[in-house]
Amino acid sequence: MGLYDRYILPHLIDMGCGTKPIGKQRQKVVPRAQGRVLEIGMGSGLNLPFYEPERVEMVFGLEPSEGMRRRAQPRVEQAPFPVEWLELPGEQIPLEDASVDTVVLTYTLCTIADAPAALAQMRRVLKPSGRLLFTEHGLAPDPEVSKWQRRINPAWRLMAGGCNLDRDIPAALREAGFVIEELETMYLPSTPRFAGFQYWGLAVPKRPSRNKPIGSASRRPASKARIRWHTPCISRIRNAAGGDGSAPRRSVYFGTDA
Repeated sequence: MGLYDRYILPHLIDMGCGTKPIGKQRQKVVPRAQGRVLEIGMGSGLNLPFYEPERVEMVFGLEPSEGMRRRAQPRVEQAPFPVEWLELPGEQIPLEDASVDTVVLTYTLCTIADAPAALAQMRRVLKPSGRLLFTEHGLAPDPEVSKWQRRINPAWRLMAGGCNLDRDIPAALREAGFVIEELETMYLPSTPRFAGFQYWGLAVPKRPSRNKPIGSASRRPASKARIRWHTPCISRIRNAAGGDGSAPRRSVYFGTDA
């Protein structure tokens, strides 16, 4: 690890991930954590003030960077619950199977070199009844934005500690065996669009399918994620076909969550 990675990059990441809009994103998911919590990529401890002490038993902070752990230490010492460092990358989580109630993933999946392996580890240590809470930036739905994300990404990854601009976060979670129960998206205000498309929500481990007789029907339909798409001025557009055969109706809800 060079001087840039050890001393300069942690400071830049702390500044970049500590902006007010990103703080609002953290506030949407981190307070929902409960029980034994595993935070992936704790970094400089920016999430610690957002945990609800009465809901949290302890937090395992997975963070391989010595520089980030050093910056986090004052926040760790002030935390009103136990924090235990795990000094390994996301692909190597040193915890037992089904041992944590909540996995918290905030602005981390973009930097993990082997994201599928890391997500498999998160699923392994998460209890069957556990939840993965996430807020991440990633691949934008607009072709013009995603085109620039892919163009910029090689240089960005070198400068930003391995951060990727163009990862499809929902696809990565589903491919790793998670079911997304809640998903919301938007462009982060006051942020360049190529780095500002946000995904946040809740996912749970996919339950193993049970063997059923051929031709048998499911007792209940598979649950669908609640998905909301946000823009700076329009927070959700819902299309629904009219029951009388009329043209689809469109309901527009104004406002923003950030």
